Amino acid sequence: MAAPNLAKALFWGFFLERCILFVDSAVGVNWGTLSSHKLPPSVVVDLMRENKIGKVKLFDADPEVLWALRGSGIEVMVGIPNDLLAAVASSVAASDQWVGQNVSRYMVKGGVDIRYVAVGNEPFLTNYQGRYQSLVLPAMLNLQQSLARANLAGYIKLVVPCNADAYQSASVPSQGAFRPELTQIMTQLVSFLNSNGSPFVVNIYPFLSLYQSADFPQDYAFFEGSSHPVVDGQNVYYNAFDGNFDTLVAALSKIGYGQMPVAIGEVGWPTEGAPSANLSAARAFNQGLISHVLSNKGTPLRPGIPPVDIYLFSLLDEEQKNILPGNFERHWGLYSFDGQAKYPLNLGLGNGWLKNARNVPYLPSRWCIANPSQDLTSVTNHVKLACSFADCTTLYYGGSCNMIGEKGNISYAFNSYYQLQKQDSKSCDFDGLGIVTFLDPSVGDCRFLVGISDSSGCCLGCGILCALWFMSLWVIIYLRVFDSL
Repeated sequence: MAAPNLAKALFWGFFLERCILFVDSAVGVNWGTLSSHKLPPSVVVDLMRENKIGKVKLFDADPEVLWALRGSGIEVMVGIPNDLLAAVASSVAASDQWVGQNVSRYMVKGGVDIRYVAVGNEPFLTNYQGRYQSLVLPAMLNLQQSLARANLAGYIKLVVPCNADAYQSASVPSQGAFRPELTQIMTQLVSFLNSNGSPFVVNIYPFLSLYQSADFPQDYAFFEGSSHPVVDGQNVYYNAFDGNFDTLVAALSKIGYGQMPVAIGEVGWPTEGAPSANLSAARAFNQGLISHVLSNKGTPLRPGIPPVDIYLFSLLDEEQKNILPGNFERHWGLYSFDGQAKYPLNLGLGNGWLKNARNVPYLPSRWCIANPSQDLTSVTNHVKLACSFADCTTLYYGGSCNMIGEKGNISYAFNSYYQLQKQDSKSCDFDGLGIVTFLDPSVGDCRFLVGISDSSGCCLGCGILCALWFMSLWVIIYLRVFDSL
């Protein structure tokens, strides 16, 4: 009887394991706000609702953003920036204050549905040289107590978004392990997450693997199959996402948590700024990723068990992001800065192709270009000045405006600065080398932007009312002139 009982025990153990791990994946987005052309948060929330996006990950707890999310039904992950970890880790009072100001005040009827608090953002990144390592766990312990005091610990989970460089593999996924200096802290962290019902959150970027290595097989970054699969014993990997994911699974297994649920905090593909960053590649990757994850196929080490959630990076372009890693950093968005979809994409949420933002408060349709009647030989310093403030990354190699010629480059730089300055007439002077035009100078795929108004109080139809007002004024002036004749 021992063998049947053992078999039964193994069956129920396997069944319970899959019940714990198996959850239909949900697709969410990252909403970053490092832009000088910010859409009103209410417009962004309406955009997400229009596209049936039910989950959003934030990098901070911006009151204006959270205010706009009230009553939306969208599940929210708010973030504590790395530079706040020291204060929260060292002071229970600071932790209580942060939770009170950024979580509790919104958790009311008709408020914001906050489900996660992200403690730092990739705090174990190699480039930080251990600056935040010792702060993460103390911060989490204080925050957990603060949530408990606010009666929210049973509803809101703490997570730590980790970069994939927290683990490594010599050659194949099954050899995955956390970096030696992180083994102890990761064991403690994962134990904490596990005891509180939180997933392990990881950011996976096959694009960066391709960008950083000339030897990386391009087709391995996508999901159509690869002519260079990775063979790991009986398991064969045809795409980098699965290989990276299972490297993490192996690393978790080595510290005793092989069944830990995993969520993807960031994953995506930029549309320009590098040779491999373009609209067709971004669409192929993101559509392939969505189809792959929502198929519930899982990975070789977790067949039938997809990530619990994936958050696409990102919703909108952010032209103020640091471009030290590359110009592509400002072009990860599914949408351009103004909420216009860059390419057709089905998020698998029963809503068809991406829908564009509505009621975008654009500035007037006018642009700043190089004055065609002026000698432009002395323009170099003006262009450098314009691009030191505004975003000119689309002009560089791998950008959509890279081939518009010298005068086109000058005009693009002038206009970017002009729109950044909210179309201040003085900002198009450039010592007489710039001129304002009402004809769109965009060329092919190179779009000359029109900025967004700072005014969030714009109303639908205000432009029509202004036009009617000017027409009425013109009629009055005309009649008076006519009467005087």
